[in-house]
Amino acid sequence: MNVDQVRNIFLVGFMASGKTSVGIALTRLSGWPFIDTDDEVVRWAGKSIDMIFQGSGEDGFRELEQSVINTICQRDGRIIAAGGGAFVDQTNRSRMLESGEVFCLDASANTILGRLSSQTGNEPVRPLLAGEDPLGRVQELMAERQPAYSEAHHTIRTDKLTPDEIASLILLTCGLEPRVSGG
Repeated sequence: MNVDQVRNIFLVGFMASGKTSVGIALTRLSGWPFIDTDDEVVRWAGKSIDMIFQGSGEDGFRELEQSVINTICQRDGRIIAAGGGAFVDQTNRSRMLESGEVFCLDASANTILGRLSSQTGNEPVRPLLAGEDPLGRVQELMAERQPAYSEAHHTIRTDKLTPDEIASLILLTCGLEPRVSGG
């Protein structure tokens, strides 16, 4: 792949697949700025994702998410972590696929649930996983989203890799050299 062809690097995949951790590692290794679309949605709305879901439902959240992604895709040279369901939307998916290299970060449902449990502690559970059987819900959502995720340019299994290992693999795949940090 010609380095000049890499406009952006998109990280997609299910929640807790490693998008934010890998995005931060990529930024450190590449020098490109990191954008998390969920953080941008919160910034644009001026309220938490939970509050957006409570007030506008998933449809309202997805509409705002689509506007954020449209805006982000107009610029180049960025590492972009998209929310877990963002790539399922055909408009978002087309924009991302046309605006850079898309990497789907994949992990098992058990790994996802373990990561979510260690992340949330006493905080509220993610809105889409509220209910009696979170593992079943993770499996159900992963199966629903798999056809969209399979359209990513690349897929990386994250279960046993560190964020730095994944970031290095992504840079290598894109033909980008990690920057050397001066001491």
